[in-house]
Amino acid sequence: MGRNKRYGSIFLSSFSRGSYKKGKLKFPVPPFFKIGHRGSAGYCPENTIASFDHAIELGAEFLELDINLTKDGKLAVIHDSTVNRTTNAKGKISDFTMNELKNLDAGSWFHSRFAGESIPELQDVLERYSGKAGLLIEIKKPYQYPGIIEVLSEQFKGYTTDRCRFIVQSFDRQAIQHFHSLCPSIPVGVLIKNSVRGITETELMEISQYASYVNPKITMVNRYLADIIHSLGMKMLVWNINNKREAIKMNLLNADGIISDFPDLL
Repeated sequence: MGRNKRYGSIFLSSFSRGSYKKGKLKFPVPPFFKIGHRGSAGYCPENTIASFDHAIELGAEFLELDINLTKDGKLAVIHDSTVNRTTNAKGKISDFTMNELKNLDAGSWFHSRFAGESIPELQDVLERYSGKAGLLIEIKKPYQYPGIIEVLSEQFKGYTTDRCRFIVQSFDRQAIQHFHSLCPSIPVGVLIKNSVRGITETELMEISQYASYVNPKITMVNRYLADIIHSLGMKMLVWNINNKREAIKMNLLNADGIISDFPDLL
């Protein structure tokens, strides 16, 4: 495989787990991590306690969530950089204190039965779920929030990795490298999505120097990308998979984890 091989969005059917003969798997396919996207975002308002609790009820082994930094330096569990889409207010996360965010309604936009659900603070999520489920934490646009890496690294003090399972990920490779330098015991992952230029083997080799995971969007996953990720000693968590056919394909491509809005699908 050439050093400058690019991996794009073409899906090539593969049966890299076990053997394949006459259309049937000769050996059983090992299971992957079941990861609830923003909890159980297909059933509940994303990134809320209701969503996380329901994901665990549905069998999720990991909870995927997003963090942004508040005006008073707290880590809010919310995907967007504003509250406009998922609350009854408007404005940037960075213009609110954590207490102000907790007082917003983060559930009614999804369904009236979730009225009163609030935006959680990461510290509360760590305390509630550590030891019960793994946490896959995405740092959203760290360049917008100076100091967010340091604040996040402080959050992990007092948590032992033998009891708690954490993975920190981001599209921002520099931010992930910086976090890894501060918290080398916490595994990190690099998110990748479709682009015209794709990603090269050389880039993946560089990522492997500090990351344990490369987490691609499903539309760019093919056999060769999966094989090179694994050959470099990294694991692959694929997002977002919301039907069984896609889940089966990713399992056969040796995905180590599958991220879904519907954890029971997996």
